[in-house]
Amino acid sequence: MAMRPLWSLLLWEALLPITVTGAQVLSKVGGSVLLVAARPPGFQVREAIWRSLWPSEELLATFFRGSLETLYHSRFLGRAQLHSNLSLELGPLESGDSGNFSVLMVDTRGQTWTQTLQLKVYDAVPRPVVQVFIAVGGDAQPPKTCQVFLSCWAPNISEITYSWRRETTMDFGMEPHSLFTDGQLLSVSLGPGDRGVAYSCIVSNPVSWDLATVTPWDSCHHEAAPGKASYKDVLLVVVPVSLLLMLVTLFSAWHWGPCSGKKKKDVRADRVGPETENPLVQDLP
Repeated sequence: MAMRPLWSLLLWEALLPITVTGAQVLSKVGGSVLLVAARPPGFQVREAIWRSLWPSEELLATFFRGSLETLYHSRFLGRAQLHSNLSLELGPLESGDSGNFSVLMVDTRGQTWTQTLQLKVYDAVPRPVVQVFIAVGGDAQPPKTCQVFLSCWAPNISEITYSWRRETTMDFGMEPHSLFTDGQLLSVSLGPGDRGVAYSCIVSNPVSWDLATVTPWDSCHHEAAPGKASYKDVLLVVVPVSLLLMLVTLFSAWHWGPCSGKKKKDVRADRVGPETENPLVQDLP
């Protein structure tokens, strides 16, 4: 395609009145997106040009004299396809493909129409990781209940949101539940009737979502299996033994330190006696 028609299209855009519309298009890394060239009814396109406006201005595709062309040197070379309806398809998308795009069209009467679109490309949300933490029961905690904290985490992805879903029931029942830190931490009070209740952490962004599910009662260990100790039983054994060993160590350091020094002095004193007197010194008669 000759350069003169391209410059003429840009001249049309600069000199003639145009109608500008805008829209936002969302997609994800690895997928494809279709930038639709919308135009008013009765607008018969004679020439068209697709460009990237930001972060860099590049020529992407053209339509001239019935010929479609996309072989232009740009970051989308080999990833752009111009359809017969003049919509531009881009893919597979990369994380750096977000930006602003523009299509300029000229009809058979010389009128122009420009449409701008903003493309935002997101990473697909990975499966989150859920951890269960057991709160130590106090006097205020009802008997046979377990207070747990569910922590949900996913890699730092832009515009990610967290939400929780209680499975096997339609009623979430927010009274015994509390959300913290933008939904990443959930506080739940469980009773014996919640043995089989599961909780799902759902992470999402504007183009994808994923979830992870846990059954928190399994971590409470209110009733340890035969031959297995609950975490409370382990604490009742480990903590006193650790304290006892610490006290024995401190007592040994205090006792043997001064006593050992005293014994060494006594040994030196015992060795200084008649047996060790200087043989050159004798009693005079």
